[in-house]
Amino acid sequence: MLYKFFIIFFLLAPLFSLAFSQTENNMNIISDITVYDADGNAVKLSEYSGKVLLIVNVASKCGFTDQYEGLQEIYAEYKDKGFEVLAFPCNDFGKQEPGTNREIKEFCSTNYGVSFKLFDKVRILGDDKSPLYARLTNNEQTGKGDVKWNFEKFIISKQGKIVNRFPSKVEPTDSKIKAAIEQQLAYESL
Repeated sequence: MLYKFFIIFFLLAPLFSLAFSQTENNMNIISDITVYDADGNAVKLSEYSGKVLLIVNVASKCGFTDQYEGLQEIYAEYKDKGFEVLAFPCNDFGKQEPGTNREIKEFCSTNYGVSFKLFDKVRILGDDKSPLYARLTNNEQTGKGDVKWNFEKFIISKQGKIVNRFPSKVEPTDSKIKAAIEQQLAYESL
């Protein structure tokens, strides 16, 4: 009887291992997540398959708010090559994003000429952290740890994999971010 148990265990062990590794690998992918845009429409992140993404938490009353200008600049530079900026307003840091989605969109358009996609205000800290930010801040590639402040940036591959993370102080137009974007754009599409 014990002999049969060991045979079954050794036959099934690779399947359990494969299932576990696929779950671990899924922690590095965001394509299965649905978010809401600033107009309240559901957006499946799988819709961005084949594009390189820069995901950033933003705020209108922050010392880094002028980074909207750099975000718009790199969006304009790379958008025709398959690049998107996805901006998620967040009020978790110093209550620096108190506005409604409509007010945020107006502020970004009027002050910075933002034409990239703005999303619904999200929580990125605490127990009610958005599923997207739960994945961005807890994965094998960029590690574990909460976002430290507004304008932290994540680069996502064409396959929806989290590949890079940059702190707030790194400007969107910094050569490190541009190199990461260009590297991902150079990879063949799906």
